[in-house]
Amino acid sequence: MSKKNNLSKRKKQHEFDLRREKAEKEKRDKKLQASKTKMKVDGSAGRRKGGKFKVGKKVKTKLSALTKAKVAQAMEVDN
Repeated sequence: MSKKNNLSKRKKQHEFDLRREKAEKEKRDKKLQASKTKMKVDGSAGRRKGGKFKVGKKVKTKLSALTKAKVAQAMEVDN
């Protein structure tokens, strides 16, 4: 019988692989759990109602020359 096919070696290698996979899974689970606890935020503190826009405030936008031309063309077609 060859060394590769030795039953005791295969059994030991299999058990070693199982232990390693289990340890890796536990490590991954711990890391995931730690990241979940970091992401939790206390919602009661600093919570405000409404959005960031104030009522009555005008929003200024700058149009490019191309956009202005397209708008002018669209207005001509509508009239």
